[in-house]
Amino acid sequence: MILLFRKGWQIFGAIALILTVTIASLTLYWVTDSWPQQSGLILLPQLSDRVEVRRDAYSIPHIYASNEYDLFLAQGYIHAQDRFWQMDFWRHLGAGRLSELFGESQLKTDQFLRTLGWARIARQEVQNLPAEFLEPLTAYAEGVNAYLQEHQGTGLSLEYGVLKVMNPSYQPEPWQPEHTLTWAKVMAWDLGTNMDEEIERAILLQTYSPEQVDELFPPYSNQTPVIMPDWKIAQGKPELIGNQLGKITSGESAVSIEAIASVLSPTFNSVSEQISALETLTGPRGGEIGSNSWVVSGAKTATGKPLLANDPHLGVQMPSIWYEMGLHCTSKSPDCPYDITGFSFAGMVGVIIGHSDRIAWGFSNVGADTMDLYIEKINPENPNQYEVNGKWVDMDQVTETIQIAGGKTAVETVRYTRHGPIISETYPKLKALLVPDIASSNPDIYAIALRWTGLEPARLFPSIIQLNQAQNWQEFRKAAQDFDVAPQNLIYADIDGNIGYQMPGKLPIRTNSDGRYPVPGWTDEYEWNGYIPFEQLPFTLNPTSGYIVTANNPVVDESYPYVITKDWDYGFRAQRILDLLNAQETGFDFESFREIQGDNYNLNAQGLVPILLNLSFEDSHLGKIRDLLKNWDFQMEEKSSGAALFEAFWSQLLTATFNDNFLVDFLPNGGHRWIKVIADLVENSDSFWWDNVLTPEVEDRDFIFYQAFAEAVAKLEKQLGKNSQGWQWGDLHRVTFRNQSLGQSGIAPIEAIFNRGGVPISGGNAIVNATAWNARKSFETTWIPSMRMILDLSDLNASVAVISTGQSGHAFHPHYTDLMPLWRNLDYHPMVSSRPGVEANTKDTLILLPN
Repeated sequence: MILLFRKGWQIFGAIALILTVTIASLTLYWVTDSWPQQSGLILLPQLSDRVEVRRDAYSIPHIYASNEYDLFLAQGYIHAQDRFWQMDFWRHLGAGRLSELFGESQLKTDQFLRTLGWARIARQEVQNLPAEFLEPLTAYAEGVNAYLQEHQGTGLSLEYGVLKVMNPSYQPEPWQPEHTLTWAKVMAWDLGTNMDEEIERAILLQTYSPEQVDELFPPYSNQTPVIMPDWKIAQGKPELIGNQLGKITSGESAVSIEAIASVLSPTFNSVSEQISALETLTGPRGGEIGSNSWVVSGAKTATGKPLLANDPHLGVQMPSIWYEMGLHCTSKSPDCPYDITGFSFAGMVGVIIGHSDRIAWGFSNVGADTMDLYIEKINPENPNQYEVNGKWVDMDQVTETIQIAGGKTAVETVRYTRHGPIISETYPKLKALLVPDIASSNPDIYAIALRWTGLEPARLFPSIIQLNQAQNWQEFRKAAQDFDVAPQNLIYADIDGNIGYQMPGKLPIRTNSDGRYPVPGWTDEYEWNGYIPFEQLPFTLNPTSGYIVTANNPVVDESYPYVITKDWDYGFRAQRILDLLNAQETGFDFESFREIQGDNYNLNAQGLVPILLNLSFEDSHLGKIRDLLKNWDFQMEEKSSGAALFEAFWSQLLTATFNDNFLVDFLPNGGHRWIKVIADLVENSDSFWWDNVLTPEVEDRDFIFYQAFAEAVAKLEKQLGKNSQGWQWGDLHRVTFRNQSLGQSGIAPIEAIFNRGGVPISGGNAIVNATAWNARKSFETTWIPSMRMILDLSDLNASVAVISTGQSGHAFHPHYTDLMPLWRNLDYHPMVSSRPGVEANTKDTLILLPN
């Protein structure tokens, strides 16, 4: 996004624009014009009855309506009041229409997004919806549009004043049901990361052996926790799939996946570029995108009823991705069954995570492998045909017209094979790669198609609505059955004392593949053979352990007959949460759960510091600084000098070990996978990976450890000063909340208007308090607990929660950043939900009336 406006700035003149925007942003009118009315009376002819909106001191609204339609209409209206720019940006992103907002600089991104076709699929989903689910979507859109009818320009959000300088003709269009479902595709993409690893492995195979690549993607250890260690399929054990590495057959030729990967490496690199560029808009993908969630039965709590905790880990953004609210029918009935409180997405109907008056639920990402890359053979005489079992077959084609700010248009042709869209031809625009056939002298053209469950019409929205209506475990599981895209670990608790777990999702059954590498698309040998039946997906109710812990670690062990993924989180957070639960065993309450959510213990340091302390240091200066680690408690506290020293060492250890081997795009990010890689490598001090291939010497583990430590000290002394006792982790590790669209423009005055933060923070990679950072770049926080929630099933009014920024999406509004100090200091606000509790905490009351 740094390039987002630069072409426009060059046209209009950077100096004039900065002056215009800076002066305008400081005027009282621009700053306050979009602030919404939060009390008094508003007439909305779209309503059929009176609606009441009560907001507390943090501007968290609770909406009360007599019927379902009015309830969701009011939700759309309130979302638009506080977050419409966020909603507008998200729908343009999901539909591949960023050029409409920001001009030709975003054309390549739009071409890739149109290739994925999220908006086309969302339109199909709307057409397939039964009336009972279409009505909430329609009501929500009516509410958004009711707000748009009365507000425009800076009356909607300050961002539109900035946008007007570059794109003066832009006017937001009415909200449509498909816009809500399109954003669900963006979230599903953000949570599905296996394709990244698939590409990385394919590119690495051109240089390293399969065994060496496996060392960089190690198997999950049998010693680390799985969510359901004892779960078995009662219906019998299906035939296990084979491993695809080795030889793959096509007609008379036999080729290796290593050879294909080597030949197609430039194409894989291009697809990787597309994904990386998209991350700037959607937020970072990768191994640290996850979550913690756990639930403890009443037998182990102080109240005798369950406690449930959840903190989803997502990319840093401004405002928060979450919007907290309550949706209440004034009188619950089969026609209006809602009494829910929790966290929504602006632009999405209902509550995504939270509780009703009877049940509570939380999410963490499974990280399931629902994406496969297929290598397609293209007809050299007809680029619109591809090979299927020895025959040329016509591709399906869709023509997309992309509107560009200023009146221009661009036409994009999307080509589909039986597996999905060809993604190797867009962003940057590529011709199919012409290479010699791997097994003969005939030329072949190859391209890459993506098969992903998210590119099929989904039932996710009906699942959310049913989840919001559920009153017990059976109804909860029924709702989960439709949760088909971006599979999540769903944890459950209810006021009757039950706790449970369900893994939902549409997960492919593969033949002759485990999903780790791209596979040939020109035969039927690697096709999906349906999806895992819902009843064979892991679930449990009231386990004998009395608790359920999920932290993106494996759901089941290797005895499970299907492949969920080969790229699990390696379980450091899960292990630490289990250690803390087992250390206390009983009497859990809010404070003990709060301590777990804020735990900063570094298991990586626990493994590596003893090795470092046992090395012989001839340099007494380095030895004295190393003494900082002798009594360090491995807690990544903001003011800890030991934490600063270790993480600087960790960063340099990765550099010294791997920078001689990898392209920049694949250098270690320092997350859980690399912690596991190093943990395995330290057991072999003479491993190939320790040697620096750029030097004539042969380095070993101890040499690399010493070199990395010396370099870390040199960098810290340069950055933080010579007084090592004064080093603090928070001086390196800071968090800045950036507006996804304008906050990364590269224009300082613009960024100052919308961005906030730059503050020190505790935590780190693979830590329960998961404020992760990317070792390829800096110590700056990139992923965070985007919200924290602790639900008390003995008294739901005693529950607490917090999001990372504030409820408002309006820069300079009092509620733009007011929750940030609570979030940063591991504090919470009351999460009241009953009518008396809401009334007692009400600060502003807004009445919405039909004419």
